[in-house]
Amino acid sequence: MYLGIDLGTSSVKMLLLSPDSSVLGESRSPLTVQRPKMLYSEQNPEDWWQATKQAILQLSPKLRKGVTHIGLTGQMHGAVLLDRESKSLRPAMLWDDGRAVCECAEIAKQVPDHQAITANLIMPGFTAPKVLWVKKHEPAIFQKTARVLLPKDYLRYLLTGTFATDMSDASGTSWLNISKRSWSPKMLSACGLSEKQMPELFEGPDLTGTLLPNVANALGLSKKALVIAGGSDNATSGLSVGCLFEGTAFLSLGTSGVLFTAKDTAQSLPQEGIHTYCHAVPGKWHQMSVHLSSASCFSFLEKIFSTSIDALLEEATTPTDHSTIFLPYLSGERTPHNDPYAKGVFFGLSNKTTRGDLVQSVMEGTAFACKNGQDALLRAGAKMGVIHLLGGGVKSRSWLNVIASVLQKPLYIHKQAHFGAAYGAAKLARFSALGGSLEEAFPQGSSYEALRPNQKHQTYYQKKEALFNALYPALKDLFSERRIEGWTKET
Repeated sequence: MYLGIDLGTSSVKMLLLSPDSSVLGESRSPLTVQRPKMLYSEQNPEDWWQATKQAILQLSPKLRKGVTHIGLTGQMHGAVLLDRESKSLRPAMLWDDGRAVCECAEIAKQVPDHQAITANLIMPGFTAPKVLWVKKHEPAIFQKTARVLLPKDYLRYLLTGTFATDMSDASGTSWLNISKRSWSPKMLSACGLSEKQMPELFEGPDLTGTLLPNVANALGLSKKALVIAGGSDNATSGLSVGCLFEGTAFLSLGTSGVLFTAKDTAQSLPQEGIHTYCHAVPGKWHQMSVHLSSASCFSFLEKIFSTSIDALLEEATTPTDHSTIFLPYLSGERTPHNDPYAKGVFFGLSNKTTRGDLVQSVMEGTAFACKNGQDALLRAGAKMGVIHLLGGGVKSRSWLNVIASVLQKPLYIHKQAHFGAAYGAAKLARFSALGGSLEEAFPQGSSYEALRPNQKHQTYYQKKEALFNALYPALKDLFSERRIEGWTKET
């Protein structure tokens, strides 16, 4: 049997897979995010470990003993700093932490050809500028830093005692040469680091270690269980629905929103805010548009109104009944704006605006952000046929209907949509154990529901999208002025 472990932002998820790819068990353990200052987003790595152990122990003892291979996946870009005793030195700075704006510019200045090396812009959420921020603002901690790990790879160290990562997760650090699939000494040097401080690089299916005996005993797992390199949450989500070849795509609706397309080459268009990364299997790459706030916008509504999202969605008005526009930039934005200071905005309110109007505008605003991402990917040369749907957001059919109508593309939901990354990690572990062709190991998933665009609302959404697209440029300078007035003092 094969175990997929997904270290997410809001929870750690587990999925057990049989040799014939049947799902035998699932579990999860919740996590919380700390935001001590504006633009900060952190978690304690020890919390990841405790949640991982809890989620594993929720699985059947008999099934746990039968696990032969473990696949790791999880949130990208996090900076886990370890000392010489491999102890965590500070809370991990997460993928949506936006404090390292100045450090991005410093790295870009030091390495003028950084885009040719990394195939991407250097963004505040990436690992490299975060570590440079620590070097500048917490020099004592930086001096003690013996190793830098990504979140899932911290779990690997605790499971196996080895320091390793995979190509897809390493792609999000700004330290990897994307086309060569190797660490870039030039990019590391710009942050005061060397390859000695980096984990060893592996392709996703490669073996990286065996469970430590004491860990295996405590968790009821076999001492012979092997841990593979795994992949980033987005790359393994792609594997879960067979998104490996040109033309295949998926939309993930979780805390963040990701539109993902597979690529056969490392072709890039960084100016559009598109991410070009290595895939979790050899010889493959992928491109993504990334939106930092997606389903989290509905969590925001729940908090504001102290009402469940299911109840709020029932109040949503029809697409013709309101003029409110929502900018979903609650944590800044990546694609296409690359602006950590962008903020969420409700625009067009009047004394007739209802709570249902606000809910409808959130559904529309997050859909328009996805459309911005789709347009950027198409300009980058991406090919998109069927778009598979993944993530917790698939539970909201009303939201999905809006997205399908805005994208003007049919969307397909899968049975394992809510466990996409964990499912993909388990399938990658199975592939590592059994081998075979990529087509056979990662077939395109079979959907159980298709959502198609509502042509009746096409004109409405096109007009609303034009207003949405005009709003951010009109406010961009105001976000910057607010930053100058005091936000930088907090960072």
